[in-house]
Amino acid sequence: MKKFINVLIVDDSPIVRDVLTKLLNADEQINVLAAVEDPYQAAKVIRRGIPDVITLDIEMPRMDGLTFLKKIMEQRPIPVVIISSLTKRGAEQTLKAISYGAVEVVEKPKMHNAVLIEEAGIQICDKVKAASMTKLKKKFAPLVVRPKYSADVIIPKPLKIKPSFSNEQIIVIGASTGGTEAIKVVLEQLPANSPGVVIVQHMPEVFTKSFAERLNQICELEVKEAQDGDFVEKGKALVAPGNFHVVLKSKGTGYVVSIVKGKLVNRHRPSIDVLFRSASIVGANKVLAVILTGMGDDGARGIAEIKAVGGYTIAQDEESSVVYGMPKEALKHDRTVKVLALNDIAPFIKSYYKI
Repeated sequence: MKKFINVLIVDDSPIVRDVLTKLLNADEQINVLAAVEDPYQAAKVIRRGIPDVITLDIEMPRMDGLTFLKKIMEQRPIPVVIISSLTKRGAEQTLKAISYGAVEVVEKPKMHNAVLIEEAGIQICDKVKAASMTKLKKKFAPLVVRPKYSADVIIPKPLKIKPSFSNEQIIVIGASTGGTEAIKVVLEQLPANSPGVVIVQHMPEVFTKSFAERLNQICELEVKEAQDGDFVEKGKALVAPGNFHVVLKSKGTGYVVSIVKGKLVNRHRPSIDVLFRSASIVGANKVLAVILTGMGDDGARGIAEIKAVGGYTIAQDEESSVVYGMPKEALKHDRTVKVLALNDIAPFIKSYYKI
């Protein structure tokens, strides 16, 4: 008998509950157990049977999502995907939810646009599948994945890579499920004289700005959400804005970032492969690439392209990954990638650059 990922939807909007139910049930591997309007009704459903994943709104009557999330994690941990609106308050609350144990975050579907609803369906289903594979739960068998675009739709792969004319070293980092905390662990250990860093974390827009601001408060590096034309500079980390790809370009003897729209690449926007390919083209052997926890294979081809032009590559190990998907795929494409536990990545980078 086929195994479903059983999902409980908790959202006070009947319209959102209806749309989420249709989007999730359209995936042949997902089954919506129930769609309820508040945590009290959710608790009744959980008493009848434990879902594999909960999708949770934060702002609800009677009991807010953060309080409910804390109770879940204290009493019976279940993977939780936060589905939130694109507001600054929503972003701040969502980052707090991640610190409480939520494993994924996704934007609420926009009801007025069929294309956006279709994209939301792809991303919500992928987030639910990723959540189901976290170490809170047993892993499922390999998942069926719909066709997806490669980085070619944003940056055609060049026939030949020219040597980098830049004198500047650069670090590029890609992460997905569990990545917000993993990136924090790496960045807060890097000193203010580190090479410039560019980061792709699979996250909706608005959330990435709050994420960057949160990191900026605790890191020696200056951390900000990337804007078109920003220079990649020593002591600075740029976070790709949600819903946009970030592309590295040469500028004099350094680099700037270009923020572009375009199709979902590897079912994501921003895509790690887009960043990594652009880094391989303009940075070549000046690049150190890090692939962190996450489901799927975004970044795996890009990390191999960086190694092929003389860059250095690192993948997070299985034990410290929330979901050992992207690092595992990176190893398939680059057998020489250095595998490190999360807590060892920043010390290695400091040793590598002698900083």
